[in-house]
Amino acid sequence: MSVNKQLNMQISNEEEILAPLRKLNLLDDFLFDVATVDLETCKIILELSLGIHIKKLSWREGQKVVHNLPGCRGIRMDFYAVAEDGTVFDVEMQKRNEGNIPKRTRFYQALVDSPMLKSGERGFDNLRPTVIIVICGFDLYGYGKYRYTFENRCLEDLTLPLGDDCKKVILNTKGNNKNEVESNLVDFLNYIENSEDESISECCDERLKNLHNKIRQIKSSVQIGVEYMKMEERDRLIREEAMQKGLAQGQSQGETRMAKLVLELTQNNVFQIWNVQH
Repeated sequence: MSVNKQLNMQISNEEEILAPLRKLNLLDDFLFDVATVDLETCKIILELSLGIHIKKLSWREGQKVVHNLPGCRGIRMDFYAVAEDGTVFDVEMQKRNEGNIPKRTRFYQALVDSPMLKSGERGFDNLRPTVIIVICGFDLYGYGKYRYTFENRCLEDLTLPLGDDCKKVILNTKGNNKNEVESNLVDFLNYIENSEDESISECCDERLKNLHNKIRQIKSSVQIGVEYMKMEERDRLIREEAMQKGLAQGQSQGETRMAKLVLELTQNNVFQIWNVQH
């Protein structure tokens, strides 16, 4: 086989591997998980989400999983980062509305806070300010806002905050209030939903351009493409197995119900014959 033919086959194989990966957007879990392994990417996402600048950010892989008491549910965060001033950020990506985000943020808040205090520790001074961000591919509240920010306040006087240093931020890629938010946020959320070259304009924020370059590198990695194909194949096999189990279970339940029905009909018929004869 000629060198050119081998090269063409290799290129063809690479294209087949990369094609599914290139279709992904940051809204997709796989791409978001891979991208946020990079600390600089996490920093860009936080800054564009909140309209802030962070001097320094730290993040460790082991901090993405928070365990609860034995027998109680824990959590796995998409990424967990700590700013230089001690503020803790938990960022989650949510493509579909499963109807649980408000209470989910409540649960996450509790488990994010709990490791900050040691057993037997007095006082609560070591509880750091926390911000939980959920980036949604839908408008959770239906008000057309790109960003919904929540904190605890006094209902009798809304100018009075509780002072617990906790915020929940719900971002919406389907927002329509461009005049009320910074253009960087709008561009960022558009990019979350469509992570392609055409989403990057010459005048967009340099941080977003930097983020796009990182995403392009990921989408051009054959190794990552192979991992994505493996994951898709595992998911397909799991779905097929679940479907087969469901069909088998459904068939078994159907046969059981049919047997009961036949028995009931038979019994009714016997009783009718017995009544006629007597």
